[in-house]
Amino acid sequence: MFDRPPRFEHLPDAPGVGYKPRHFNDLRRDPGPVEWLEIHAENYMGDGGRALAQLRVLSEEFALSVHGVGLSIGGETPLDTAHLARLKMLCELTRPASFSEHLAWSTHGSEFLNDLLPLPYDAASLARVTRHIDQVQEALGRRMLLENPSSYLAFAESDMSETDFLGELVRRTGCGLLLDVNNVFVSATNLDLSPRNYIDAFPLDAVGEIHVGGHDEDRDDHGAPLLIDSHGKPVVDPVWDLLDYTLARSGPRPVLVEWDNDVPDWPVLRAEASRAALALSR
Repeated sequence: MFDRPPRFEHLPDAPGVGYKPRHFNDLRRDPGPVEWLEIHAENYMGDGGRALAQLRVLSEEFALSVHGVGLSIGGETPLDTAHLARLKMLCELTRPASFSEHLAWSTHGSEFLNDLLPLPYDAASLARVTRHIDQVQEALGRRMLLENPSSYLAFAESDMSETDFLGELVRRTGCGLLLDVNNVFVSATNLDLSPRNYIDAFPLDAVGEIHVGGHDEDRDDHGAPLLIDSHGKPVVDPVWDLLDYTLARSGPRPVLVEWDNDVPDWPVLRAEASRAALALSR
């Protein structure tokens, strides 16, 4: 158990990385500029064991962020109260400095889909997501952050922009936002939009975390560029440039490097965190 008050009440305006157990010893020996760690909630919902014991040790040195991937905030069905209860237990156990989830859906009835799927930005979606955020924040007793998605298509039913939709959610619920800069770049490329215009319209005052990560490049059936948010490669230069542009407008924020697939050895991930530290130093 984490049988003491949390050392970190807030995430520092510094680089973080997505924690992988293979990096446990490296982080303790040579963290470089890394000051905080993010975990995926669904990987830590057991009652104990080695994984939680390692987190307890790391929490002495690093702030923790819990990032959910399974609540299906944007889904049409009610939230899974059993899943929400397990999430509450995890947050009470680890007492993280931050909790976040995705503006997406991943359930249909009793079926769970292993993906984060988009939703139309209209009045019905806005009312539904507002209810779900209120339910999560009340259950957890804390403010949550909501992450902008990667988009591969746009809905004809949408009658507001994504940034306006997110801003209205902040106004209605008091939630914060997690700005994933790689997702912005992926969506802007796929939908032929300006990523800088998106950042200009984003409610930056509500941002509690910023994420960057790698993506895969493909082509659609018409030969146009198609980017896939894969978290399995280094961050590309245009995404670093967009991070620089974002931080110049927002001021310093906690910046996370995500790398979830084909996870490299620690020196590679530490070098990515050092690049994030360089962006923050400007």
